[in-house]
Amino acid sequence: MSEAEKETIVLAVVDRLSVRFPEAPRTHIAGIVGEEYESLAGGRIRSYIPTLVEHEARSRLKREFTFEPAEGHS
Repeated sequence: MSEAEKETIVLAVVDRLSVRFPEAPRTHIAGIVGEEYESLAGGRIRSYIPTLVEHEARSRLKREFTFEPAEGHS
């Protein structure tokens, strides 16, 4: 995958996740997406990389930016 293709994929995922997690700084989202991309870039089936990157980045952001009330509080 070329550097231009990687950049296109990463920017598209960052754009989608920025809408879904408006409270997260865009630079933070971009960092997570970049980390996830790098962790999967060596895979043999490259056509799934964008989907897998988005899924893993979304999971991480959800853990960081979804707040659950403490027990006993509603």
